[in-house]
Amino acid sequence: MKKILKHSAVISVLICVMFSLSIYISSNSKTSSIAILYSVALFFATAIPICYLYLIKKKNPWLILLFICVIMVNTGYLLLCCSKTLCFALWANRISYLGSVFLPLCMLMSVLRLSDIKYKKYLVYILFTLGFLVFLIAASPGYSDVYYKSVSLAAFNGVSYLEKEYGLLHIVYLFYLLSYFISMIAVMMYAKATNKLKDTVRAVFLIIAVFINIAVWFLEQLVHIEFELLSFSYIISEAFLLGLALLIQQNEKHIEAILKENIQKENPTVTEDEINYFEKGIKSLTKTEKIIFDYYIQGFSTKEIREKINITENTLKYHNKNIYGKLGVSSRKQLISIYKFAEKQKEAVKKQSKKSEVHGNFN
Repeated sequence: MKKILKHSAVISVLICVMFSLSIYISSNSKTSSIAILYSVALFFATAIPICYLYLIKKKNPWLILLFICVIMVNTGYLLLCCSKTLCFALWANRISYLGSVFLPLCMLMSVLRLSDIKYKKYLVYILFTLGFLVFLIAASPGYSDVYYKSVSLAAFNGVSYLEKEYGLLHIVYLFYLLSYFISMIAVMMYAKATNKLKDTVRAVFLIIAVFINIAVWFLEQLVHIEFELLSFSYIISEAFLLGLALLIQQNEKHIEAILKENIQKENPTVTEDEINYFEKGIKSLTKTEKIIFDYYIQGFSTKEIREKINITENTLKYHNKNIYGKLGVSSRKQLISIYKFAEKQKEAVKKQSKKSEVHGNFN
């Protein structure tokens, strides 16, 4: 229930953002095809993380942050092309840069995690601090001329854009992006060389996700294009990463099914249906019944249990009848047997999950 409420809240916020932006765009009588393209980009940038939240059980926090960054980038682009004043345009530009600066960080961390490469915790703090400093430089227009020597708001066919002359520190942002691209390539090469990235499909997905952005970035440096192609290249990368997450999840389910099947062969007397019914029954036990159940699992005798919770033999029999009925067992021996078998299954799956789990936690 909590997860549903959480996801519903996220979706509600995103819908509100989209709705507000659509109203803003519709109020602009000269909305052009460029604004429509940015609106479409923002729609898909919003739809992909919603799919991720609902389809993927084990969430990668870096991927979630990456999705948020893509939404910010496309929101900034859309607001900028609809801007009426220089002040508003500069704030839209800052929103876009906020997403653009931290997006490579999230992608690098995602690549490290998906490539099963360990990294030190302090690396995150260093990269975050570096990103924040680069963002301050990129957000300085309107306050300083270090990033743009001069900047003004212009419009063409109903589309607003910034006419700017680059300042001394503009090269910092370009170098920042290029460094991340090189780092991601180096990480994937290292992962492949050390057999950490054994899954060919995973490697292909990661390579495509990274190289699409690199190719588009270089294209934008060489050719002047009215539309920011990176807005769509980021979305394509999102789609590939979502597909990769789905593949990993499917693979984990397959491994889990094999493990359960192997354990089942060791003890064919216990069926999967019995285990499922047993585990659901545990959740329905009353407080007293759960205490008695835990004592049984710990190996206490009926006499010891009666003394511990101060009840009569008939009362214990009454609780036993309820417990056995809810768990689908007929005796304490069967109760303990199924419990141990279920725990053995969980432990095997947990060990396999640790082996396949990608190192590098979000801190």
